[in-house]
Amino acid sequence: MHGFLSQGYFLTTNNNLFGSSERGGSLDFTEIGINASWAPRPNLLLAAQGLSRRAGEASEGEPELDFALLDYAALSTAERRLGVRLGRVRLPFGLYNDTRDVPFARPSILLPQSIYNERTRELQISADGILLYGEERGTWGNLTLELGPALARVDNENSELALLGRDFPGDLESRWSFIGRLMYSTPSETLRLAVTGVRLETDYNPRFAFPDDLGPGKDLFEPVIFSAQYNAESWSLTGEYARRPIKDEGFLVPGFDLDIVGESYYVQGIYRIDPHWEMVVRYDVFYANVDDRDGSKTEAATGIPSSHQFAKDWTVGVRYNITPSLMARAEYHNVYGGTFFLFPQDNPDLSALDTKWDIFALLFSYRF
Repeated sequence: MHGFLSQGYFLTTNNNLFGSSERGGSLDFTEIGINASWAPRPNLLLAAQGLSRRAGEASEGEPELDFALLDYAALSTAERRLGVRLGRVRLPFGLYNDTRDVPFARPSILLPQSIYNERTRELQISADGILLYGEERGTWGNLTLELGPALARVDNENSELALLGRDFPGDLESRWSFIGRLMYSTPSETLRLAVTGVRLETDYNPRFAFPDDLGPGKDLFEPVIFSAQYNAESWSLTGEYARRPIKDEGFLVPGFDLDIVGESYYVQGIYRIDPHWEMVVRYDVFYANVDDRDGSKTEAATGIPSSHQFAKDWTVGVRYNITPSLMARAEYHNVYGGTFFLFPQDNPDLSALDTKWDIFALLFSYRF
């Protein structure tokens, strides 16, 4: 049985992040998690985690089931492992999604928002379904494949805002979707390479007749993420690149019948000064549409401000391990273009946002 508690402070210029951060800073970022696992047999594991997460107006701390799964290993030897996970499973997405909810396992206070955006956390962190997995280990390295069908967690405001751009009165429902990740690592994990593929399908069911609501529509999101990491004794270099095709059909509203491709990537360096101190530097970029990188065409079609279609961010941060159970972090972001990372709930008037802004953040975390 394990748990963690984090408290963050965010101060921003011009825009709000996790509460009213522009006016003197915000303490509206708190994470409390309790997880437990039990192995009644050597090849059977039961695991679950409950989480309370307060993150400004977008998440008010209601307890939720982050994951709850049964893991059965049908075959387990020194060379290979084959099994299945059932329930609310953790999604194998990129390099950091498996542990993104645990503060001590993240490389920074905020993960690279181009790949692990906080606005789509519910979509990315877990889903209800089945994951088959297999691992082959040898002197040449380790090869792991995870794949399966799942129902995405779309019955929440954040997911609807991320997929549709606004909170409409109807209901967003997930079809059976699919995710898969193939990962290779050298025996010492000096080198890690991965490719992740997702096929997320959703339906929108209107509550009112058009034009008081959107018409019925379908959304197909098929991102592919390429990941690479090199780990030396005192430093690590990581990069991830995503191609993000999205296709909308129906809805009966001009600008919602989309067929676009987004793009995002980051490059990150971490230097471990000693067992207590660690530094991180990162360059992070997101474009909602590669054919409309400044967002002007999208704004003309939908009315959503152009600056909310992209983001470019330089990050520097430091971590101090006070004890094995207590950690402090400080972080500075220079977002020199775009507001895609911001929650509409904290910024009701997106047209009033400043496209160039800064973030200063502090985080204290405890684990047991």
